[in-house]
Amino acid sequence: MLCFTVCVRQKWMIIPCKDPSLNIHWLGQEALTRYREREVYCGDLHCIDDVKFSVRRCQGLGLLDPGDTIRDVLENNDFIQIVIQGDTDEPDPLTSDMASQQHQGTQQYIYLDGNSLTTKQLVQLGEACYKIKLTSEAERRVNESRDLVEKIINKGQVEYGINTGFGKFARTVIPHEKLKQLQENVILSAAVGVGDPLSPKRTRMLLALRINVLAKGYSGISLETLDQIIQAFNVSCLSYVPEKGTVGASGDLAPLAHLALGLMGEGKMWSPKSGWADAKYVLQAYGLRPISLKAKEGLALINGTQMITSLGVEAVERATAIARQADIIAAITLEVLKGTTRAFDSDVHDLRPHPGQIEVAARFRSVLHSDVHPSEIAESHRFCGRVQDAYTLRCCPQIHGVANDTIRFVKSILVTEMNSVTDNPIVLVDRGEVISCGNFHGEYPAKALDYLAIGVHELASISERRIERLCNASLTELPAFLVSDGGLNSGFMIPHCTAAALVSENKVLCHPSSVDSLSTSAATEDHVSMGGWAARKALRVIDHVEQVLAIELLAACQGLEFLRPLHTTEPLESVYKLVRSAVKPLVKDRFMAPDFEFAHKLLIEEKVWKTVQPYIEHSGSPQAAE
Repeated sequence: MLCFTVCVRQKWMIIPCKDPSLNIHWLGQEALTRYREREVYCGDLHCIDDVKFSVRRCQGLGLLDPGDTIRDVLENNDFIQIVIQGDTDEPDPLTSDMASQQHQGTQQYIYLDGNSLTTKQLVQLGEACYKIKLTSEAERRVNESRDLVEKIINKGQVEYGINTGFGKFARTVIPHEKLKQLQENVILSAAVGVGDPLSPKRTRMLLALRINVLAKGYSGISLETLDQIIQAFNVSCLSYVPEKGTVGASGDLAPLAHLALGLMGEGKMWSPKSGWADAKYVLQAYGLRPISLKAKEGLALINGTQMITSLGVEAVERATAIARQADIIAAITLEVLKGTTRAFDSDVHDLRPHPGQIEVAARFRSVLHSDVHPSEIAESHRFCGRVQDAYTLRCCPQIHGVANDTIRFVKSILVTEMNSVTDNPIVLVDRGEVISCGNFHGEYPAKALDYLAIGVHELASISERRIERLCNASLTELPAFLVSDGGLNSGFMIPHCTAAALVSENKVLCHPSSVDSLSTSAATEDHVSMGGWAARKALRVIDHVEQVLAIELLAACQGLEFLRPLHTTEPLESVYKLVRSAVKPLVKDRFMAPDFEFAHKLLIEEKVWKTVQPYIEHSGSPQAAE
């Protein structure tokens, strides 16, 4: 059976083909069918037979004739792109994302020393905002570490990972003439991951983080090899790294082995010049040589928690963005539901001084009714007699607040992990020793990312309840499901169902993966972290949180339509205008999936936050008006 790696709208999937006599058109339709089954929004593909598309190789972008048989024009494991007619803004996998930035020739650098990399910088490296150089101090430490490894080899001293087997074979001594083969074998034998490949952005983050750890100078890698890896990073020659296969204990062995494999000129690699192609040809296109592993270097490339940590960094940065925007969206909902601002009084929150709670309450005060930003809506019900609101409004500082504190805690764990030595064995130059230890175990980032998923999920859980209050006419003065002519129109009835479905999925995804462990390597590695799954599902949870809050954002803005001509505060009206720049009010039922996609994009790009940030910065967090 043949298999092909196919890209549809920046989503990669493996398409098996049992019958190579089928034609290219069949391959395209099969890919579109599988894409439709995977994606939440692809309504334009409801009838695959009617979709017009072209099929081309990723390497060279050569178009394939739809009538050609697969056996005549493709080879097993070829990389293919499906281009749907009408996708004029569809990013090309060869020019999109980081390619469009990096390969316009950025000459800005981040100097890595192994000690000071931040989460923001790692994301920027993933987005190709910067290239990498080592500090002179880092180069010195790398050279000293390598010198010690060479001395050990020359003395014939037996040390794990340098001249022994690995795992269960740790007591097997390897002769000097086979040390290079030993290091190559550990890469080849461990490159057994499965699943979709990491995106170019995530692969760059993974590679950058591994470079940062090697720059600390405790791994025994040579400066020559490390420089070759940096050169590959700086021109975005990126290995094919499947997302599944790590148990997160003796390092992220499988994904890091795939990362090293491409650098060795083996397997597949991506670059903007070649697309997906054989790694040796990708490197050759940039005048780069495959790395040739010396003693200890293979192990130095695959022992570490960089897969867990790099995905975790993306998760924590996205969580930071959605958490602060959740406060703004909830504030609009509170205005629409004619809630009181008294629950956000600073004196109240000073009595329970959790940092996140105080921070969230201050944000609410900054954008809600006050002497600085008066609200006509708030004034309209000032003497209504209601003294308190439902928990989903009144308790936002307490509920959103702990999500903020969770994010801060997880970020602190990840920043430490990013700048830590996670090898085994560790080369201690000052002591002249090589020590076998357990720093590669991923329990720290695994536990932290399980906690992140649980903490951030609550933002979706409470948001879904606020959507319910917006849509339920028995709880508000608004029309049922936020639409006129209810019955003829269903309005936000099913968008609320979508939010409920995503929240329910999150309940399962929030089950901690790190409570599980399976013994591996013949009971040598008898406890593992399962941190790879913790990181991947944390990203899925956060994506769902973003989607739910996008629904609430549109629902809250729709609610404002029924309170006109009254206006809310200037900061919240600015968010309303941002949304209405592309999404019209819902006068009657229409196809709304593109509206929610736009709202999700606003949150991903942090545009809601950027819109209100000037008001918050200049408000001094005013006390809410009574």
